[in-house]
Amino acid sequence: MDMITILFCSIDDFCKWFMPLWEQMLLEEGNPKKSQRDGTMSPSEVMTLLVLFHQSNQRHFKGFYTHYVPQVLGGAFPKRVSYQRFVELSQSVMIPLSAYLHSRRVNSRGIAFIDSTPLKVCHNRRISHHKTFANLAQRGKNSIGWYFGFKLHLVIDDNGELISFFLTAANFDDRKGLRAMTQFIQGKLYGDKGYISKAFFAVLALGITKQVRLIG
Repeated sequence: MDMITILFCSIDDFCKWFMPLWEQMLLEEGNPKKSQRDGTMSPSEVMTLLVLFHQSNQRHFKGFYTHYVPQVLGGAFPKRVSYQRFVELSQSVMIPLSAYLHSRRVNSRGIAFIDSTPLKVCHNRRISHHKTFANLAQRGKNSIGWYFGFKLHLVIDDNGELISFFLTAANFDDRKGLRAMTQFIQGKLYGDKGYISKAFFAVLALGITKQVRLIG
């Protein structure tokens, strides 16, 4: 079985369990279920392609979908929709994809690393004209400079496997999310000195995360 099939089966099995629960929750909240068009791509296929893009060496998703997928992965995805339609479908699977990613997390085994990375949504010169994430993205600053978008916070183990993560606006203070991301971690946690604060040491003193040692 090739890696694409293994990935798809993993995502599809998860969707068969998660989607009915999610749809029931939406109904209880008064949000009607959206019917899937005949001949369109399934949520599992959309999610698989989004994951494959990040595993590829392609820099832009449009080029990945319109050129790389037909030439290299075409046989695996015979029901491909137009690029614009795929973008629409991508928005509908963000919650299932995030839930799937959470389901793939591993437990800390004694050594962990914490860091954050910027996710730019547009060039700084186009901030005033940006509409897609206008109400969500913010201006933030990292070691390179100012940018507009989001910030991905990650905790991984010594094998590079995911332990914890969350997404925030770019102006979010890394230290504010430290306790939530590390509350179940035991052992040594390596991070830069930007994570060190009086509040964190106060938490350690209470014994809430006494097994964690932050090394800057």
